Amino acid sequence: MSLQTWTYLTVGLTFLLYMVIAIRSRATSTSEFYIAGAHVHPLANGLATAADWMSAASFISMAGIVAFMGRDGAVYLMGWTGGYVLLALMIAPYLRDFGKFTVPDFIGDRYYSQTARLVAVVCALFVSFTYVAGQMRGVGVVFSRFLEVDINTGVVIGMGIVFFYAVLGGMKGITYTQVAQYCVLIFAFMVPAIFISLLLTGNPIPQLGFGSEMKESFGGGYLLDRLDGLNEELGFAAYTDGVRSTLDVLCITAALMMGTAGLPHVIIRFFTVPSVRAARKSAGYALLFIAILYTTAPAVAAFARMNLLNTVSNAAYIDMPEWFRTWEATNLIVFEDKNGDGRIQYVADAAVNELTVDRDIMVLANPEIAGLPNWVVALVAAGGLAAALSTAAGLLLVISTAISHDLLKRNLMPGISEKQELRCARIAIFFAILVAGYFGINPPGFVAQVVAFAFGLAASSFFPVIVLGIFSVRMNREGAIAGMITGITFTALYILYFRFYNPAADNADNWWFGISPEGIGAVGMLFNFAVALLVSRYTPAPPLEVQSMVEDIRVPGSNRPD
Repeated sequence: MSLQTWTYLTVGLTFLLYMVIAIRSRATSTSEFYIAGAHVHPLANGLATAADWMSAASFISMAGIVAFMGRDGAVYLMGWTGGYVLLALMIAPYLRDFGKFTVPDFIGDRYYSQTARLVAVVCALFVSFTYVAGQMRGVGVVFSRFLEVDINTGVVIGMGIVFFYAVLGGMKGITYTQVAQYCVLIFAFMVPAIFISLLLTGNPIPQLGFGSEMKESFGGGYLLDRLDGLNEELGFAAYTDGVRSTLDVLCITAALMMGTAGLPHVIIRFFTVPSVRAARKSAGYALLFIAILYTTAPAVAAFARMNLLNTVSNAAYIDMPEWFRTWEATNLIVFEDKNGDGRIQYVADAAVNELTVDRDIMVLANPEIAGLPNWVVALVAAGGLAAALSTAAGLLLVISTAISHDLLKRNLMPGISEKQELRCARIAIFFAILVAGYFGINPPGFVAQVVAFAFGLAASSFFPVIVLGIFSVRMNREGAIAGMITGITFTALYILYFRFYNPAADNADNWWFGISPEGIGAVGMLFNFAVALLVSRYTPAPPLEVQSMVEDIRVPGSNRPD
């Protein structure tokens, strides 16, 4: 069968599966809509958490970043995996013990303040909309290639699919849909990785193939040594060398780690299990499922870079294979024959370079570049869509609950019934999808970069107040409110200045202490901590009942049935 037929068949069957699950898991109460009734099995929640957390950035863009940036791209691997460990150990069990629906719910009650709840709602919306923009962009990239539509049309199709099962099933439907999506995305990621590892190195385990010698038919020698040599010949930095400053690498890693531990759509997943013990188990399962992809991603990045360089460097444009022209039609690969010799000059010198490759296509195009069967290529398309849609659904639910539960039910309209609250939640998802679609069509950067901004915003707003709310009895509402406003305002203004207001100045020479917008969330987090602690020291202590509550949740499950 043709690639087009395989793609329609594979993507169509997976979408049908998601919709059937959503219909069978329809939410009928606010508890089911917000937290799936708090009776999800730890194994299922681990699978759903892995799918929710491994977004389009993880599946589509992360390996592409590593392929282009080499060692510098490893900050995404370190930050996101380290962040999940931090979340599982420091945050998830305690918040599950607190027993609320959302992060703003926790902040509003812990800091005994409707103002704190409102600030948390604004932060949750800001973080979630930034994050979901990257997911919708990922959906558009996949559709633009494999269904042969433009990116904007692809985003609109994705909007319709997410709307269907998010509105219908709420957290209950999303959870079991995400279980299926994890199975699809991990299979789609691993199959081509195993194929290409065998093809290049003869080793079926990609993690080992990454450090193996290549076959003689591909020139022999260790894979990374060959990549270093090829990169340097073309004027790029050696693949295993980094060009970012140590401080910037540290800040990006910290922002991604703390941002992971402060992401509302990931934290909310631990409210869906029946007990604290189940939350810990599901965190362990999720870490195992996440590790499968994250330990494979560096190998996929190296394979993709090697295949790309061997295929396009100094090759005759007229002889380029079909995959090149198909991706070229999407404008995600652009060839400009500057010297008119009909050959592709792919080099580091921007004045000479004739090829522009969108890094978001590397994972998707890798099976085609390697000449794998059409069914494998179609499978990767289904996996990329599963990754993007699973996270988009979780984020849209956070936006919905922030508006319907935290803003309306707990703040502006406390008298509304459960049925009215559920209706408001579904209406909120509709409008959230429209906004998400707009940012997917007009994204502020490539997928993983946009997602990195969201992590920085989460690190600078939520992480400090959650940690201090759990571990500091003295932290009060004044400190929490001042810290959140300071952290997210500083981080957002820094990102907006360099990405939108003055993009010409977006380089290491103009960054504050050489810290990029992707890493500035770590500084915003420190400002949040400093302001929160300082303000709380010179303002009244929390009420005694709040202090007692904090002492209680610091020992998860100690005074609650497990």
